[in-house]
Amino acid sequence: MDLAIYDMDRTVTRRATYTPFLLHCAVRRSPWRLVFVPLVVASMLAYLLKLIDRGRLKEINHRLLIGHWIHPKDLLPLVQSFADRQVTSNIRPGARAAIARDKAEGRRVVMATASYRLYAAAIAERLGFDDVIGTGSIIGLDARVRAKIDGENCYGPAKMRMVADWVEKSGLTGKHGHVRFYSDHASDAPVFEWSDEPVAVNPHDRLAKLARERGWRVEDWG
Repeated sequence: MDLAIYDMDRTVTRRATYTPFLLHCAVRRSPWRLVFVPLVVASMLAYLLKLIDRGRLKEINHRLLIGHWIHPKDLLPLVQSFADRQVTSNIRPGARAAIARDKAEGRRVVMATASYRLYAAAIAERLGFDDVIGTGSIIGLDARVRAKIDGENCYGPAKMRMVADWVEKSGLTGKHGHVRFYSDHASDAPVFEWSDEPVAVNPHDRLAKLARERGWRVEDWG
């Protein structure tokens, strides 16, 4: 089966989703947690100064705005309302067209995102994706979702490793056909290089330069 693999933030969506998701949860469940927004900003500055990595940044902000843990029954309505909002107002028109085209071609349509799978999967389901590869969350024996990443943050080289792992676990090693990959960011270079048909979507400067050098197709999804 041929594959179509999509990054999510700023590829399928117009804007990033992670911090908006945390703020959505805080506003709807624990508005008092908004007092921690200055600490969220401080953690982002620490990331820019390379004092922490992206994975640690996510864990810190998750803990600040959602808490150390949350039960799935409390998290589910927050995920569903956030996904509804994103699908209504934050999806690129070109992404909808590409997904429809790839499905019409019989491709298995997969989302591969650095965002937490716990909410990316809800967005993907609404858009008709078949599978989701994303950053996992540790779930304790009490079933509570923890503010801790399970495994790797699905970003950069780790995304390629997680895509390869998904291919193997799906029984597609040596069996899948043509792979088309869409992303807006140069951090996805490993997956671009691995794919048969790399497509740079609304690329930022570094990716636009890389696409010119490699001869990758560039598309504007509006």
